[in-house]
Order: sequence, then structure tokens, then C-alpha cells
Amino acid sequence: ILFATGFYDRVHVRPLDKNLCGYLRTNFRRAKNYSSDSAISPISIILKRSKAISSIFNHHALSNTPSHALALIAADMAEVDKVIAQRLNSGVPLVGTVSQYIISAGGKRIRPALLLLMAGAIGYRGTQRHNLAAVVEFIHTATLLHDDVVDESTLRRGRPTANESFGNPASVLVGDFLYSRAFQMMVDAGEMRVMEVLAEATNVIAEGEVLQLMNMHDASLDEAGYLRVIRSKTAKLFEASTRLAAILAQSPTVIESACAEYGQALGTAFQVIDDVLDYDGDAVELGKNLGDDLREGKNTLPLIIAMQRGTSEQRQVIQNAIENGEMNALTDIVEIVRSTGALEATRAAASAEAERAIAALAPIPAGPYREALHDLAAQLLHRRH
Repeated sequence: ILFATGFYDRVHVRPLDKNLCGYLRTNFRRAKNYSSDSAISPISIILKRSKAISSIFNHHALSNTPSHALALIAADMAEVDKVIAQRLNSGVPLVGTVSQYIISAGGKRIRPALLLLMAGAIGYRGTQRHNLAAVVEFIHTATLLHDDVVDESTLRRGRPTANESFGNPASVLVGDFLYSRAFQMMVDAGEMRVMEVLAEATNVIAEGEVLQLMNMHDASLDEAGYLRVIRSKTAKLFEASTRLAAILAQSPTVIESACAEYGQALGTAFQVIDDVLDYDGDAVELGKNLGDDLREGKNTLPLIIAMQRGTSEQRQVIQNAIENGEMNALTDIVEIVRSTGALEATRAAASAEAERAIAALAPIPAGPYREALHDLAAQLLHRRH
């Protein structure tokens, strides 16, 4: 189920037995061999992925994962995949080619999953949940396409980025297509509040990207400035995803506010942990190059705390690396971040946000969906990969 929904990538769940993980990685790569076939439609991609995954899980079963959470929405996620495939169709060949590349890359699909889980928790079962889940995934994917161009990234989800494979112009323009297609799909909901929330979220995300650009190579950035960026560029779409469930269900204000707070807190924790993994992860498991943030001149929370706690010499090493995008000092900086306790402090900050997400669930009706949302937040407290 986790592979089929694109959620399980060994980054955002606890690791499995090493032999099992190796088996799964090998077979899942085989399952994705079709991605190079330009004649295959997006719908065929999804169907082939499902069949290949079924054969894998005939031999192995997952344990110690949030599979019970995603099992609740497995059928819904399949419907979302169908919507995504249908709405990515375009008469422009390059749009179809890049879109197919994006679909075959998989991904965690956590934002649509959150919308579906929250909709289940508050009792909304209408088909618009599938449409809007696809919308938030389109918006997220568009931001990734643009981010990778701005950041000059070369690796995402374990393979070359779209800009590396197709060039910057194609990535930017297909990102624009996804944004515009998402706004077309919003109209289908027939609800002005849906338009309002998603328009605001898209605007705030763009502001967050500009803020991050302004903060590049700025070693003086403090924790408040850092949080402002991640709550804009990352947490805002989490917040919108969970808020949309409440809007579709026509929930009272107290429920809508709780849904939104859960999403914002979880999204903040999610990004903080990602920033930890840039200095405490594995490139293969992460599907991206370690130290990318440093190369791009991003001053993230592990570095901010390390500079606060380190010696003057250690602060100077980190400051020089941030200001110059100096990768030669990466090994030294990783050691400084670890020796100053910055990683543990950053994880503690993420834990506080995860606890805030759990607390926000208090007014949500009890049941398996709320339990699943609780478990997703609690899992972040113990995440090491």
C-alpha cells in the first residue's frame, strides 16, 4: 500500500529489515523500468506500478510502518492517481513527456494523503476530495519543478531532476502548466472558499520562495526568520490540504481551525526533520545529494543552532561555508553540527511541532482516521531516516 501510494521511500517512515529493504528497492526499480517508455500513458503507468507492487508484496509484508493509516485511504489514493493521470493529459507533447517523468518518479503524496485522512476523520465522503487531493499534489509538484531550477538541483527522489533531464525552460513551463491546471480543477469544487484557500496558499508559497532566495548566503538568519520561510514555503500547503477537508465537509469554524493547525504544525515538523537529514542522512535513502542546502547557501536550523552553541572558530567555519556555498568544509560542518548537539536540538524543535499537531486533533471526532493522523504526527518524533 505504501509503495502504491508513493508514500514509502525509507525517508519518512522507520527503516525495515535491511534484507527486506534491499529486496524492495531492487524490485521497485524493476517495477519502474517502464518509465523510459514514452509511448506509455500516465494511466498505464499507474496500472503497471500497481501490478508490479502486488508481485513484490506476495513475498514480503511490511511491519512497523504507518500502513494502517494509509490502508484507510488506499482506494481513495487510487482514485487520486486516476484523476492525476487524466488531468495531466495535454495536446503538447513536451508537457506529456515531462508529466510522465514526474508521475513515474513516485513521491510520498503526503499532502493528498492528509486531505483524504482528514476528510475521513470529519466524515466527508464526496468525490471532490479526490479532485482537490490531486490539486494539492499538482501545486506541490509545480513548486518542486521551479525549486529545482532555482536551486540548480540535479537529484530528487533518487534520480535526475526534471531540469537536469529536460532543461530549465521545460521544467519552468511545465510547472506553470501544473499551476494553471490546478486552478482549472479548483473551479470544479464550486466553492469560493476552496478557491480562496488555495489561491492564498499558492501566493504564500511563492512569497516563501522569494524569502528563501533573499536569505541565501545569509549567516545572520535567526530561528524566527527560518521558521517564517518554512511555514510559508512548506507548511502552508500542508495547512491548506487539511483545511480543505473541513471546507468540503462544511465543518464549523472550530473544526476548520483545528484541521488547519494540525496541517501547519505537521508541515513545519516535516520540513525541520528534512533539514536535519541534510546533515544526518544517507544520500541513497534520501534520494538527493547530502549537503545540497549548504551548497545553495541555505542557513537552516541545524546550522543556526550550531553557530549559537559552537566556539568562535566553529562559527567562522559555518559562516564562511554559508556565505560562499563552500562544500569543502562539509565534513567539518557535519562534525560541528553533531558535537554541539545541534541535531538533537533541531529534532526537539520538530518534536514540539509534532506535539502541537497531535494536540490540534482534540476536537476531531474519535475514530480510525483521527488515530491515523495522530500516528503520522507521533511517527515524526522517532524518525531517524
